[in-house]
Amino acid sequence: MMKKIYPRTGDTQTIYLNAVVKDPSIEVGDYTIYNDFVSNPLLFEQNNVLYHYPINHERLIIGKFCSIACGTKFLFNCANHTLKSLSTYTFPLFYEDWNLEKSNVSDAWDNKGDIIIGNDVWIGYEAIIMAGVHIGDGAIIATRAVVTKDIPPYTIVGGIPANPIRKRFSDDIIQKLEILKWWDWPIEKIHQKLPYILNGDISNLFDNRK
Repeated sequence: MMKKIYPRTGDTQTIYLNAVVKDPSIEVGDYTIYNDFVSNPLLFEQNNVLYHYPINHERLIIGKFCSIACGTKFLFNCANHTLKSLSTYTFPLFYEDWNLEKSNVSDAWDNKGDIIIGNDVWIGYEAIIMAGVHIGDGAIIATRAVVTKDIPPYTIVGGIPANPIRKRFSDDIIQKLEILKWWDWPIEKIHQKLPYILNGDISNLFDNRK
């Protein structure tokens, strides 16, 4: 886990996210950054992880080396209103007024599960990630996209709701990257192989994986 909060000297808008997250139900990998030029990035849990109440025991899992832009929001299950009812009104939530059982309060919303973000994912400005969504390694989420369903690895998506725009690489290269999992390498090895990563030299990177 990162102990250093700010990656760059003099830049207090960008943080290593797992150095500041305290909620045990939020798991963030090393070197994942969050930038916020509107609010204090140290308040990520308060401002960006929304409707995340303990009653559901749901998790936000974000991988390593992700880049999360200002205003990104993760909307959890308590933001939902159940579609199983004939009404969209959350009667179970106001159990006192309607003589309902307090233990059934979670019937007010549909539970779609955890939000899971892979490694090396770039999430653009003010994107919204909805409950239950899984985003694959290397994916890119465009500015202000609303992600309502799972995104495959190394896929660029955008729009409301977010839809695939294109894959970042050929299927062959994507398969090789998923085998390499360079983000799990020791930091010394990443430093050593960084020129290949920066130059998109997959053949050399794969041949030199040892």
